Amino acid sequence: MSDQCVFCGIVAGDLPSVRVAEDDTTYAFMDINPASEGHLLVVPKRHSRDLVDIEPDDLAAVTLAAQRIARTAVKEFGADGVNLLNCCGADAWQTVFHFHLHVIPRYADKSRERLAAPWQPGVPGDMDVIAALGHRLAAALD
Repeated sequence: MSDQCVFCGIVAGDLPSVRVAEDDTTYAFMDINPASEGHLLVVPKRHSRDLVDIEPDDLAAVTLAAQRIARTAVKEFGADGVNLLNCCGADAWQTVFHFHLHVIPRYADKSRERLAAPWQPGVPGDMDVIAALGHRLAAALD
């Protein structure tokens, strides 16, 4: 745990939260700045800064917990979909530097949410650039 980390404080019970679920590895709680009705966070109990830093077992546990909670949120809240969101790094909108997944129920009734896509899905990119970056990443992974 990090003494300066707000999420570590929540996991330890030193800071308040509305707990949704907990197991040996993960802790899920409601987001106090929700993008939609039912927006919550799932974090590993063990501190890790971000997606690049998290241990594979903790990442798997957080992802599986988020999936279980998302399924329940769809049924319980009547959500029409769910976004799982992770922000890794300040330039990717990360503001709390403890890995976390946002579970954001989405609704056809937009009065129940305030989330908008930050880009335009369906607008094609430059295929030469896409191919070059894909080949570069594939080569680096080999």
